[in-house]
Amino acid sequence: MRYLPLSDDDRRAMLGVIGAGSVDALFRDVPPSARLDAPLDLPRHQGELAVERHMAALAAKNVVAGSVPFFVGAGAYRHHVPASVQHLIQRGEFLTAYTPYQPEISQGTLQYLFEFQTQVARLTGMDVANASMYDGSTACAEAVLMAQRITKRRKVILSGNLHPHYADVVETVTRFTREDERISRLKPAPEGGEDLAGRIDADTSCVVVQNPDFFGRISDLSALAEKVHEAGALLVVVVTEAVSLGAIRSPGEMGADIVLGEGQSIGSALNFGGPYLGLFATRQKYVRQMPGRLCGETIDAEGRRGFVLTLSTREQHIRREKATSNICTNSGLCALAFTIHMSLLGEAGLRRLARLNHANAVRLAGALEKVPGVQVLNDSFFNELTIRVSKPAAEVIEALAARRVLGGVPVSRFHQGCDDLIVLAATETNTDDDIDALAGALREVLA
Repeated sequence: MRYLPLSDDDRRAMLGVIGAGSVDALFRDVPPSARLDAPLDLPRHQGELAVERHMAALAAKNVVAGSVPFFVGAGAYRHHVPASVQHLIQRGEFLTAYTPYQPEISQGTLQYLFEFQTQVARLTGMDVANASMYDGSTACAEAVLMAQRITKRRKVILSGNLHPHYADVVETVTRFTREDERISRLKPAPEGGEDLAGRIDADTSCVVVQNPDFFGRISDLSALAEKVHEAGALLVVVVTEAVSLGAIRSPGEMGADIVLGEGQSIGSALNFGGPYLGLFATRQKYVRQMPGRLCGETIDAEGRRGFVLTLSTREQHIRREKATSNICTNSGLCALAFTIHMSLLGEAGLRRLARLNHANAVRLAGALEKVPGVQVLNDSFFNELTIRVSKPAAEVIEALAARRVLGGVPVSRFHQGCDDLIVLAATETNTDDDIDALAGALREVLA
């Protein structure tokens, strides 16, 4: 017997309250091409052995990142993750740990989250960090909403060199949370020269920039921070490559008010796009407007050190109108992997890792400059850079893949009018042979 909790009258009443004519109207924002008008075309059920063979055959079509020269970046990066990280996060006391809402039986979970927060705060140069977000892009949207709460303003300026996925998420989230939203999204500037300060006015809540930016360029944000603060706005800095924080000045040192990023580079593999790890840090004075949850250190009744959830400003805990976010959890296991990897590296290890990344990128840039038909656009970079090629970039990438070289990401996937640009990343996993293979394959493709 089916259980249907709502009658037709109930549904009509609910639709009337929200102003929708039908249930179908609730899905009007889903493009028609993405909607199903018939059942999925799937084969009938099969035995376990047959399914295993079928899935193995599908998986065999994938190209494993480490099996070919790999230079793909653009927000997700291939780094070496020590085997000890995976071993430790799969221990039962971590993998099946109880919810941190009951601190008396979850001290281990709370302690590593406290350590994670400390690491993120130190990396970003900020006063306080939360216990992680879902990923970098949604953390960016949360930062914009936080800036609006603090400044009581609505205008948001998004750098054209912010990762397009992050900008898309900001536009989507604010579209459904603020009716009077004003998003000023600049056009991409692959060769630099973006004028963000000239866009700031009295209604600007925040300016969102990425460093290193989507095209790999590093900027000193100090002057921009001064202009932003003179206007009473906040500077939001995005970091998609966490390893870069081991080499360049932290956003906090340059005057950032909110720093967010993607922590995948430390502790997590590419994993076909997830799960990933959102980082979020801010100034102490803004802590009560920070989304997510915050673990704190305390002393119990017997004077022993302990850990608790100090702040958790979500709808389940306080009145909805006072909630700063509806994020219901954090990327706990990825945060643990980050914490273990960072602990293994230490400060000296992170700096050495960052130097290795930059050195490989320097070698990559030097090799590419010698290839006819290639122009390196960057005047500065960490481990990622942009090149202009003499043929359509998407075709070049496909031709490189046919030669067993994954040679970066065509910018045309993200921006119209950038058909001749490729973003490439070089990490500590790339060898001199990899770089030679890419340069040689590019010579053939562009000849």
